[in-house]
Amino acid sequence: MGTIKLQNIRTFSFHGCLLEEGKIGSDYRVDLEVKTDLRKSAITDELHDTVDYVLLNRIVVEEMDIRSKLLEHVAHRIITRIFREIPEVSRILLAVSKLNPPIGGDVEAVTIEMEEYRS
Repeated sequence: MGTIKLQNIRTFSFHGCLLEEGKIGSDYRVDLEVKTDLRKSAITDELHDTVDYVLLNRIVVEEMDIRSKLLEHVAHRIITRIFREIPEVSRILLAVSKLNPPIGGDVEAVTIEMEEYRS
């Protein structure tokens, strides 16, 4: 087994419960970790024997482009899509952070983390 991590994926997205958040947008950071079997690709040195991190990044960016009120909703969509499109993934740990959230204080980020295992 092994782990693939995509760290600090940056997006400008329009998530939030407030109407203004859907208009002005905010900066977001996504950290993704997937568990998969890397033994075959370690031997063959072939992309088709592993999980393509370009595809993982594309899924994150495309799902972050779809407006959600809650971070956990967009995170759930990312997780569901990865499991649907990449059967080799057995576990996902995902963190979605809203940077400089408009919550009336000096807060660098608000982060939700979700962990799911393929059932």
